[in-house]
Amino acid sequence: MMDLDHFKNFNDTFGHSAGDVALQGLGSILLKHVRSQDVVCRYGGEEFIILLPGVSEASTGSRADEIRRKVKEQDITYEGRPLAKISVSAGVSAFPKHGITPGQLIAAADGALYAAKKAGRDRVEIAPLLAAGASSS
Repeated sequence: MMDLDHFKNFNDTFGHSAGDVALQGLGSILLKHVRSQDVVCRYGGEEFIILLPGVSEASTGSRADEIRRKVKEQDITYEGRPLAKISVSAGVSAFPKHGITPGQLIAAADGALYAAKKAGRDRVEIAPLLAAGASSS
């Protein structure tokens, strides 16, 4: 799960149309850094979920960090003027280590994303192990 950092502030400063340009730029980067069998979808607002079937937790974390770096390097222009740089935070979960249901995996990734935000943003965090006997929908 990946989320644009301080996106409300970006929209408030530059306007929602400029925010749309930033989201399009993120979408373009995401699509350039996934395989044909991967799935990228907008989860809500400025959150995205990226499914990487058959990819290890370590490789998923590395891919998320590569995307994070590319987003940070991206130049965003709107109506001919450069805008502030954006960054993303990401949370990584892996089947079956962090859950066996979609709900468990999303909750684990969301928790890791929250940890990335709390630790200062512009970073990737891996979800902790699912507690034995824990259940989530």
